[in-house]
Amino acid sequence: MKTYHCHKIAEGKGEGEVLFSEDPVNFYLVDPKTGVFIEPHHSLSGQCITGKILVLPYGKASSVVQADGMFQLKMTGNGPKALILQAPDTTLVASAIILEYPVVDKVDPAFFSEVKNGDRLCVDADAQTVTKLD
Repeated sequence: MKTYHCHKIAEGKGEGEVLFSEDPVNFYLVDPKTGVFIEPHHSLSGQCITGKILVLPYGKASSVVQADGMFQLKMTGNGPKALILQAPDTTLVASAIILEYPVVDKVDPAFFSEVKNGDRLCVDADAQTVTKLD
């Protein structure tokens, strides 16, 4: 196990496999019935985000679209367990807080070179830690 310091944006705790996105995310372009990313040409196209710790640069889309996409995923149980943001944006952060998704940013730089897709993580926003469990 290795623990990385981070900054809490939205409270909570989530555990799951990590999934890195190279591109900004619009949660409205994730199928709420399957959790599969349906945006063509996106780095996560065809991949499932259900139960994942999603690491992304930032969100994209209007507040209504982003909030609705996150809401649909939350209601079907197909959303991520937590979000790690590289550059928080107001729209995504507000939606995550309202829908009670744990969100952190400012993770120790070593995290990005030491953690890979599929590693198991525990994001504890309240303790301001991200722990690699593998």
